[in-house]
Amino acid sequence: MRALCRPTSEIRELNVERVTGDLRDADSLTHAVEGCERVYHVAADYRLWTKHPADLYAANVDGTRNLLDAAARAGVRRIVYTSTVGCIGMPKGEEGNEDTPVSIADMTGHYKRSKWLAEEIALEKARAGSPVVIVNPTAPIGDHDWKPTPTGKIIVDFLANHLPAFVDTGLNLVDARDVALGHILAADKGKSGERYILGCENLTLEQILQRLAKLANKPAPKVKLPYAVAYAAGVVSTGFAHITGHPPMAPLEGVRMARKKMFVSHAKAARELGFQPGPVDAALQRAISWFKESGRC
Repeated sequence: MRALCRPTSEIRELNVERVTGDLRDADSLTHAVEGCERVYHVAADYRLWTKHPADLYAANVDGTRNLLDAAARAGVRRIVYTSTVGCIGMPKGEEGNEDTPVSIADMTGHYKRSKWLAEEIALEKARAGSPVVIVNPTAPIGDHDWKPTPTGKIIVDFLANHLPAFVDTGLNLVDARDVALGHILAADKGKSGERYILGCENLTLEQILQRLAKLANKPAPKVKLPYAVAYAAGVVSTGFAHITGHPPMAPLEGVRMARKKMFVSHAKAARELGFQPGPVDAALQRAISWFKESGRC
């Protein structure tokens, strides 16, 4: 097993062959994929705020094109591209699925737009004959969330008593371990050019916080913020971030995304891949324990 890493990347607890490179450096990818039968493109610049949005497009869009081209030249037999549930259409009051109509106009913020454009590249390559399968994970949770991800930050902020209130939104949560297994199933059974949602449970943010409260033996916040108040906080927080250079506590992009519940169905992955995710409570408990033990909160 081989892992593409930047010179500054830290590989912890993984017994893999390390190849130094960068998605933005097309030449560095040639050696990375040489001799590989499968390529899992899981890398992305996953931030809901940055002073330099061009960085997101360079990594997520140009980087995807670079890697898929390198894999095609190397004769890789199967490529799994990791997109995001953010590229799935979300009909109001209903669950989204792989066939729900959606366009780039529905993409809120630079992160989602960059991932949308990257997914379009993957679909284009598949139509041209490349063996590309696309997976759309929802909100993975679990241990070893080093940064943490925006989803992990919800857990960290809750444990650190930094979430006195919540907004009326919702996410589909899934165990990160199940997402990893879903990638393997997609490589084994997925059809080129098809998208597969890797998710599990649709939960409102209030329900997520209640589950965290029960697992961590802490009180859950009870104040529900009106969207207008959350939006104003996002504007102020993001405005200060552009001045200070520090990430905002409430990214405006995240607030805009929260206006719509991101509820989806993973029925297609279950039917065509045999994807069977387990309940998310065990993953939430692992996340809580790991964040505490690693001093994140």
